[in-house]
Amino acid sequence: MSVADKSIKDFEKSLQSLEQIVSRMENGDLGLEESLKQFEKGIQLAKSCQDALSSAELKVKQLIEKNGLQQTIPFEDKND
Repeated sequence: MSVADKSIKDFEKSLQSLEQIVSRMENGDLGLEESLKQFEKGIQLAKSCQDALSSAELKVKQLIEKNGLQQTIPFEDKND
């Protein structure tokens, strides 16, 4: 599995976990302590997803902007 494939899977897994947390919190079945723990975990997952999206956006910009040509430009992955 390539680094890009792993990043996509990690993003999808994080997003799915975040959606589950939101759903559980919206149902109101959690106590205060558990709600706070889930909220904290949700914030971490949201940041992870945002970082992945920012990285993807940067790559897209690099593909488009290099001398007006669609060429890939190597960049360092923050997670390496």
